[in-house]
Amino acid sequence: MKGSVAVLPPFLVLDQLLQSWLLEDIGRGDRTTQSLLSQNATIGQAKWVAKAPGIIAGLPVAARVFELLNPKVGFVAVKSEGAKCEPGEVVAEINGALDALLMGERVALNLAMRLSGIATLTNIYVEQIADLPAKFVDTRKTTPGLRILEKYATALGGAINHRMGLDDAVMIKDNHIVAAGGIGQAITRIRSQIPYPLTIEVETENLVQVQEALDHQADIIMLDNMPLEMMSEAVQLIRKQDSRVKIEASGNVTLETIHAVAETGIDYISSSAPITQSRWLDLSMRMG
Repeated sequence: MKGSVAVLPPFLVLDQLLQSWLLEDIGRGDRTTQSLLSQNATIGQAKWVAKAPGIIAGLPVAARVFELLNPKVGFVAVKSEGAKCEPGEVVAEINGALDALLMGERVALNLAMRLSGIATLTNIYVEQIADLPAKFVDTRKTTPGLRILEKYATALGGAINHRMGLDDAVMIKDNHIVAAGGIGQAITRIRSQIPYPLTIEVETENLVQVQEALDHQADIIMLDNMPLEMMSEAVQLIRKQDSRVKIEASGNVTLETIHAVAETGIDYISSSAPITQSRWLDLSMRMG
C-alpha cells in the first residue's frame, strides 16, 4: 500500500473517549450482567469471528475497551491490523472476567466494525489506482468524536491522511474566496499571518482560478469538480508554469471514475466516500 503509516494515537488521547462511550452504554450499570454474575468472579473466554470479507482495523482500541473495564482481561489479536479476513476466520481471542467481557462487548465491537468497514472500502479505492502514481487522500468529513480513529482506519486501508483539523494547513475554499474578494487577496492576506511551516492549498473550479492560484504561488492547487478534459488542461498548465506545486483532484470521485481522474497526472485524489459511504464489517463475539 502507498498510503500514510497508520499510527494509533496514545491512550492518553483515546482513554477519555473510550470511557465516555462505555459510560454511554453502561449507564448506571449493566442490569443483565450484574444481576447474573458477581464482579470478577467468573472467568470466561470468547472469540471474535468475521462474518464478511474485509480489512481488519481497531483491534488495539477494542483491547483497550476491555482493559479499562478490567486490567486483567487478555485480548489476543489473531489477525494483524490492516490484514485481510474472510468469513468464518477468528479475528481475536479474549479471556478474563466474564462481566467485563459482556459489558465491553458492544462498544468494542462497534468500534472495530466501524473502523474495519472504513479500512475495507478505502483499500478498494486505493487498489483502483495502484498502477498509477496518484495517491488517495481522505477528508475532514468524519463523524464528530471519531475523526482521529476514522483517519487511522483510512491509513490502514492505504490512504494518505489529509489535514486532521483546521489548524494543520491552510485550505482556501469557495466561501473563503468570496469572503476575501478573490483568490489573490485570500492568499496574500493569509500568507502574511500564518506560521512558516504551514502550506496553502486553494480550491479552484476553472482554469482562470488555477492561473490566479499559480500567480500567487499556492503550494497545492485543488481541481474541484472539474470535467476530465479541463482537469487535464489544468494539470498541463500547472506543470508547465510551476513544477513544485502539488495537484489534488476532488469532487464526485467514485470507484468508476477514480482511475480516469488519476490518468490526468494529478498527485492526489481526495474523497470522503470511505468514511461517509462505508458499511460496517460484520464481526461477532462468540463465548466458548
